[in-house]
Amino acid sequence: MENSQKYLNPLTLASIEGLDLQARLVVEGYVSGLHKSPYHGFSVEFAEHKEYVPGDDIRHVDWKVWSKTDKFYLKQYEEETNLLTYLLLDTSESMSYASEGNVTKLQYAQFVAAALAYMILQQQDSVGLAIFDSAVRRYLRPGGQPSHLKELFHLMDVSPAREKSDVGPILDDLAERFKKRGVVVILSDLLDDPAKILAGLKHLRHRRHEVIIFHILDPAEVDFPFRDTTLFKGMEGLADVLTEPQSLRKAYQAEIGAYLDTLKKGCRMIDIDYVPMRTDTQLDVSLSSYLASRATRFARK
Repeated sequence: MENSQKYLNPLTLASIEGLDLQARLVVEGYVSGLHKSPYHGFSVEFAEHKEYVPGDDIRHVDWKVWSKTDKFYLKQYEEETNLLTYLLLDTSESMSYASEGNVTKLQYAQFVAAALAYMILQQQDSVGLAIFDSAVRRYLRPGGQPSHLKELFHLMDVSPAREKSDVGPILDDLAERFKKRGVVVILSDLLDDPAKILAGLKHLRHRRHEVIIFHILDPAEVDFPFRDTTLFKGMEGLADVLTEPQSLRKAYQAEIGAYLDTLKKGCRMIDIDYVPMRTDTQLDVSLSSYLASRATRFARK
């Protein structure tokens, strides 16, 4: 599509009606800037060894096994068509926040979720959706039919940001619901107790799911650019606060830095991909850097 990359700007994308069209424009704009398909490398996982027979591709020989046994075995991988992806979308009230000149965190999360769902179904895999705040409000089981995409988009369309978040217990709940092992993609601002969040993430990993976190924050939440006396509106049950931002900046930035560091380190320790995303960043930057590094990582296995 001509000039499709312009639709990778979140504000431009927000002016277009319909998640189905938005998802297609994001993917087409993203693909137009790549030499390789973004669909590869998203679902390759080592499964087992198979003894080598003449005619097999020697590129898959496991030389470590050969060095120990003096026999040739091939690494086998699960078929990409077996991939199950569970998208977890946070619709708590804090996700409705947007600083001037940016889309809300929920809109940004929807763009990313819609693009990923579109890509996954394009490669003939299955994708499901769980929408949550303090509880799981809607759950669409994974499916791989083209019609499934419309139902998934409809659920996102009719799910506004509201209520409090309770991320940790939600992850515990979903870890028990997801009977088949797959890739769990979490799209959230994660404004909750890090200890509870990490406990829920450990539960998902214990159930042998691969977990990817797209941590979506508004730039103002990270940079704290406020200067004049400001009324900060309380969300998720918190009171409004009128204050002088400059007197708080150092303490705030220390707190947000420690919070982000706790999440990053915690995810690294349990082998979870942690991907920070800001709502002022174009979608190709957010998606391509992660998907490209992921594809490279799996290609080396």
